[in-house]
Amino acid sequence: MRFTIVRKNIVWISIGIAALLVAWATGATITGSEILFPTPVSVIKRFFALAHSARFFQALFHSFLRVLLGMAISAPLGIAVGVIAGLDTRAASFFQPLFTLVSATPVMSVILIAFLLMGADRTPIFTAFLMVFPVMAANTLEGIRSVDPRLTEVFSIYPVSLKIRLHALYIPTLIPFITGSLRASLSLCWKVVAAAEVLVQPARALGTSMQMAKAQLETAELFAWTLATILAAALSQLLLHAFFTFWYYRNGFHKYDTKSLL
Repeated sequence: MRFTIVRKNIVWISIGIAALLVAWATGATITGSEILFPTPVSVIKRFFALAHSARFFQALFHSFLRVLLGMAISAPLGIAVGVIAGLDTRAASFFQPLFTLVSATPVMSVILIAFLLMGADRTPIFTAFLMVFPVMAANTLEGIRSVDPRLTEVFSIYPVSLKIRLHALYIPTLIPFITGSLRASLSLCWKVVAAAEVLVQPARALGTSMQMAKAQLETAELFAWTLATILAAALSQLLLHAFFTFWYYRNGFHKYDTKSLL
């Protein structure tokens, strides 16, 4: 049964990809200009040509490193702040102005200010941190608040060890919120890093290569660098999903069903 569902999903994903390619090719045909809107064939050819160059892997590596550093800084800090704010209403009120300020500030303003203070290399990392941190904190806060109050009451009545309390109450409730926010934050992080790279142009970056291709009117190359960024983001999403699946079963969280405790 599960294999049939997976097979159907793969079929529909393939149909969706084919529909996008047809729409792309149709748009390129209507435009009739490789400079304005290149065809999928020309972009794919340019992509594989770039993939054989050292410049491609250097740009990909450094952009991936910036995304990784941005997530490595913002995710743990956001989770920690979210837990503290979820357990203490005073902390939630204290951090609320910061969340509001960050959410309301335009990304381009953050990039420009960070560029003046930190330079080209650190700006994408800082911008990614500033954009991802409130997302992680807000989702973790929501996860803490969504813990079933009946379960909290049960655990407060009966003497239960801290390990069991964490494994059976808080962690199973938080996991969907944290994994969901990590997936959303990872996609956001790639977009923010690429935008910052386009604007500040560090030495080796996917965004810098996009800007150079645009300046030289190499539209097919611009599309190829964009495709490389999309594929890198998709691959990182798959790796994140595989990691959390392994971690979830490795630590035995699938053995706990909080609903069965009621």
